[in-house]
Formats: sequence, C-alpha cells, structure tokens
Amino acid sequence: MSKKVLIVDDSIYMRSLVRSALEEAGYEIAGEAKDGESAIDLAMETQPDLITLDNILPDMMGFEVLKVLRDEGLESKVIMISAVGQQTVINKGKELGASDYIVKPFTSESLVEVVNKVFA
Repeated sequence: MSKKVLIVDDSIYMRSLVRSALEEAGYEIAGEAKDGESAIDLAMETQPDLITLDNILPDMMGFEVLKVLRDEGLESKVIMISAVGQQTVINKGKELGASDYIVKPFTSESLVEVVNKVFA
C-alpha cells in the first residue's frame, strides 16, 4: 500500500513541485493545504502517513501547526520545509517531533530521498 502524504505550503509552485516529485516516486497525495488552519483540518481528516510542512504560512508558523497536531495525538511523520536553514530553527522543528528538515531550494531527488529515509 502506498503511503499518503499531505502537502502544506502557501506557494502553489512549491505544492506542485512536491506533489509531482512524490507522485512520481509512488506516494499517494492525501491533500494540499495553503495555510495552517486548513493543514490541521486536513491532517485530522485524512490521517496521512507523512506531512511536508512549510514553516512560514500566512496564518501561523509550521511549528505551531506541528505542535497542534502532536497535541491532538496525530502520529503522522512530519518533514519541515523552509527557506530558513538556521540550526536553531531546525533544532526546534526536531524538538517538536519533526522527522527531518529540508531547506529550500531543494531538488525533487533530494526531497524523495528524505521522504524514503523517513519511512525506512
């Protein structure tokens, strides 16, 4: 059975990039969200195996989304994606339970590699 992924990013370009890379690699896309609120709703509704989560969203930070999902007991793996690559930011994501952290810009190959590693 293929793994379900929820894509969260306010950029339609980034969402389509992530979607095509993961679909090509055989993952199923559970849905896409462009802000934190819809990300939380969709995550609770679809219970994805993985969430790719942009850290800077129009209504809240990805960290806040991650914290709410963990508080709600959602067990999905989370890969944070952000243009901000500071170690403190990366550490905070991992403290909150993110499996990995990808810094933009990235290639489709490196994205798929990280996703595969998270499920390994």
